[in-house]
Amino acid sequence: MDVEQTALPGIGLRHDFTTRAGRRIGVVSYRTGRRDLVVYDPEDPDAVRETIKLVDEEADALVELLGAPRIVARLNELHREVEGLVSLQVPLAQQWAGLQMGAAQVRTQTGASIVAIVRSGQVNASPAPDFVFAEQDVVVVVGSPESTEAAGHILAGG
Repeated sequence: MDVEQTALPGIGLRHDFTTRAGRRIGVVSYRTGRRDLVVYDPEDPDAVRETIKLVDEEADALVELLGAPRIVARLNELHREVEGLVSLQVPLAQQWAGLQMGAAQVRTQTGASIVAIVRSGQVNASPAPDFVFAEQDVVVVVGSPESTEAAGHILAGG
């Protein structure tokens, strides 16, 4: 999928792409932090048919709806290809907030790997050991059924 990025001087950035069905969609990210979802006219891909202004919470919700399930879907595809591999999404216990991921020693203690952290709708893939956990993070762990269960126990504060 080709995503075009266009600088909008004094405004921000616009990212556009064309769906397989030929529809053109974009997101305008303003310097102020506001984001607009833009749907182009199918008859004229340069003409905007509709603009949906999104406040931060709405943009985060949309990212979560589109982003988090996508990474889980990719992991599920991988599970079908690699027998015995499972993934688990774990809501992080508050005790870990503010600490580096490495402090949990998940891989050392369980053999499972943390492959992503979902925070406020943003997917942080392949986080490094110095990644700092925050409240309400959801941790995506991959490994054997036993290792992911053990990792979930650690991360959920059990």
